[in-house]
Amino acid sequence: MESNASSSSAWEEVEELYGAESGWVEARKSCDHLPSLSSDLSHVPGPESHCSRCQHPAENWLCLSCKDVFCSRFINKHMVNHHQETGHCLALSFSDLSVWCFACDAYLDVQMIQQLQPVYEVAHLLKFGQRPPFQAINSNEGSSSS
Repeated sequence: MESNASSSSAWEEVEELYGAESGWVEARKSCDHLPSLSSDLSHVPGPESHCSRCQHPAENWLCLSCKDVFCSRFINKHMVNHHQETGHCLALSFSDLSVWCFACDAYLDVQMIQQLQPVYEVAHLLKFGQRPPFQAINSNEGSSSS
């Protein structure tokens, strides 16, 4: 009986490490709010930009509709407030370059959503001085050459 209890305990530990409790979030591969993206995301403020409301220098997000910069919910919640006031729901984190949709309440997969790749590329270039290593999304993925 003890081995059964220990395997059950081991399984619970694995679930805690890799399950929902671990904080792992699956990014969405599509979003109905992409039409709200700014038409010019090739010119955006740099990742060193301060919050436009409180001037906080860290944990800032770029609104992908109006290109203003606001601090995160962990600082003074100005990006959250901006979304609530304007309905602008898409934002890019200058901390980790993730994209969040407030309306979907989800992260968006910049590797899979082609409309997000240009702004991600610009932000990555501004932050790291080099282009991001995008995964090749090949339309011939299912075909073989044998």
